[in-house]
Amino acid sequence: MIKGFPKIKRAMLLEPAINSQFSDIDTICVEEKMNGFNVRAIAIDGKIAAITRGGYVCPYSTEKARDLLNIDFFNDHPDLVLHGEMVGPDNPYVPKNIYDIDSLDFSIFDIRHKGSGEPLPVNERRKMAEEYGFTQVRLFGEFTKEEATGKIHAIIKELGKIEHEGVVIKDPNMNIPPIKYTCSQSNCADLRHAFRFYNDVGRDYLFSRVVREGFQAFEWGESEEDLKKRCLQLGESILNPMIEAITDMEKGEKVAEEVQIRVKSLDTLTEFKEYLRRQGIDAMFDEPEKIGHDFLIKIKKLNKSTNDKTLSMFKGELW
Repeated sequence: MIKGFPKIKRAMLLEPAINSQFSDIDTICVEEKMNGFNVRAIAIDGKIAAITRGGYVCPYSTEKARDLLNIDFFNDHPDLVLHGEMVGPDNPYVPKNIYDIDSLDFSIFDIRHKGSGEPLPVNERRKMAEEYGFTQVRLFGEFTKEEATGKIHAIIKELGKIEHEGVVIKDPNMNIPPIKYTCSQSNCADLRHAFRFYNDVGRDYLFSRVVREGFQAFEWGESEEDLKKRCLQLGESILNPMIEAITDMEKGEKVAEEVQIRVKSLDTLTEFKEYLRRQGIDAMFDEPEKIGHDFLIKIKKLNKSTNDKTLSMFKGELW
């Protein structure tokens, strides 16, 4: 049995959250939270398989995992599961160009035991991942609780400048569940994406990101100028993409999420098309483009509810 990765709760006010969550320990580890999609990697009958959220074995993620991961790890440790983030531009779920990655990479953030789901301590996990040559999420350091809030504020501000997502705060021994904290720029990037597909994305998803901005602005005690800048950034993230979507519909264009994948085998492409179909995702695939030994395929994922709702407005329907 391969357990799903536990949901990580979010700190809204950083200092009280750290003091409450980690009251029984003296130091905490801070690692980067990368913006991609969560994958569990295991070996079945000597071959690596990649499991995405919901327990699905994704054929595209599996091809990438087999290319990126050292099979020796699974031969040496058949009882362990690699947990990582697939990140990069050739990403059919969360495409990002913010990292120095040409195609797609797999960054390890956890190693857990099969069945029990028990995690390895942070330093043991990082040492093991290094031994097998795995890419890992960045470790910013181990800090005392007294200094952690100031350190994390500084880290978040620097990550925000380069549009990275945020941090995960962990008990070094992994006996206490970790918590996460994100940059304002990441919240706004999520909103820019979500409001382009305003009628497809859940309202809880949208609302929670606006609330995060309010708590972070309060905790950071921002100046009037900085607060105005935050408000402007938030408002633009909500309105601009929605107006773009409406404008596209006026031109007769479908509102679609444009992503791409890069595969070594066209069999993987065929399997991935069927995989998306089974997920109920309506997607249009361009013809494969040969690039070196790989095939690059651009995909448009249609967002039916947003398209239908916007079109009905142009026909005079009331909200």
